[in-house]
Amino acid sequence: MSMCAIRFSDHALLKLEILRAHDVHLNTKLIQDIVSKPEKLMEGYKGRKIAQRSFDPDHVLRVVYEEHLGEIVIITFYPGRRERYDKD
Repeated sequence: MSMCAIRFSDHALLKLEILRAHDVHLNTKLIQDIVSKPEKLMEGYKGRKIAQRSFDPDHVLRVVYEEHLGEIVIITFYPGRRERYDKD
C-alpha cells in the first residue's frame, strides 16, 4: 500500500471510546498497522475495503476504510470471532 495520510472518521474515534468502556483496549496505531499490513484484504460495501488481522488467539480485528486521493479514511472497525471471519 502506498504511503497515504490516514484519518479516522468521527464514528471510528467514538468506537475506540465505546470499546474501551467495554474493556477492549485498542489504539489508532494498531488500526493503522492493520490497514498498512493486513493478513487479509477484501472488498466491502460501496467500494470500501476491509483489512483484517489477528487480534488475539480467538479474535480478528476488521477495519473498514475508504481510499481517496492521497488519504485513507477509517470508517469503522470491529473485533470478530476468528471462526466466523477466518474462513478461506
